[in-house]
Amino acid sequence: MDQQNMTVFSEFILLGITRDPELQSPLFGVFLLIYVVTVVGNLGMIILTKVDSHLHTPMYFFIRHLAFIDLGNSTVICPKMLVNFIEEQNTISYYACATQLAFFIMCIISELFLLSAMAYDRYVAICNPLLYHVIMAQRLCHVLVGVPYLYSTFQSLMITIKTFSWTFCSSNVISHFYCDEVPLLAMLCSNAQELEMLAITVSAFNLISSLLVIIVSYVLILIAIIQINTAEGRKKAFSTCASHLMVVMVFYGTLLFMYVQPKSSHSVDTDKISSVFYTLIIPMLNPLIYSLRNKEVKSAFHRVFKNACNICI
Repeated sequence: MDQQNMTVFSEFILLGITRDPELQSPLFGVFLLIYVVTVVGNLGMIILTKVDSHLHTPMYFFIRHLAFIDLGNSTVICPKMLVNFIEEQNTISYYACATQLAFFIMCIISELFLLSAMAYDRYVAICNPLLYHVIMAQRLCHVLVGVPYLYSTFQSLMITIKTFSWTFCSSNVISHFYCDEVPLLAMLCSNAQELEMLAITVSAFNLISSLLVIIVSYVLILIAIIQINTAEGRKKAFSTCASHLMVVMVFYGTLLFMYVQPKSSHSVDTDKISSVFYTLIIPMLNPLIYSLRNKEVKSAFHRVFKNACNICI
């Protein structure tokens, strides 16, 4: 490799979602609204499941951590994205780019396995209701949350350190609105097939293994629901996992669309739209899904709001 083409960059240029100046202001408003709703919704869910004693159950323990991950995922990307809408030069420093990539990978992997843990929780609740609180003890809940955090942190550090240990070539322009692994790999000087293969293998393992746990859990749940004699009982059992199933379908559907589609049909614009969905839209939707479809969350909100009003009076 010619040494003249090898450069140590102090910053990168993010191309963003669009280069059209007329769309910058409208998109700034749209994504600012999305981020505000995301922060309010997820922060509200975290506070609500923490302060209301009726929501101190394993299911809401997982929902609180899902809200925490969604809030982190959105915050890692959206504020910098909003700044870039109003700046002429959309730059990000070398170390900020590495930090953004590390936290993004950590949040995505954590969410994959947390959704798997939530599927197992729903399986126990429906298939072993009498032993639910015995099986889903506080110790197991902490393990099911702690292990994904540790595992995702290890993988994010490994991939980020390996990526930024290589030298980037002549261009420092990232064809994305945040520092993602795929466009960064394309900018490396040497043929980074080994690193690319590592990223693909890790992504495939995380996606398939976590999805397999969810599929097996829901197959067993479906069998248990079919065996329930009354229609009311089947409806009640299904309603306990409807919100989680909806979140899973949206999240995994987007990831599968992103990574399983043929290479020939990939385009920068398609990848950006998919990325917007699972980094910004889904974190906004998740607390809405769990609150709008859940009577317990609505009741908890009314109790907390009423108590807050009584304190103020």
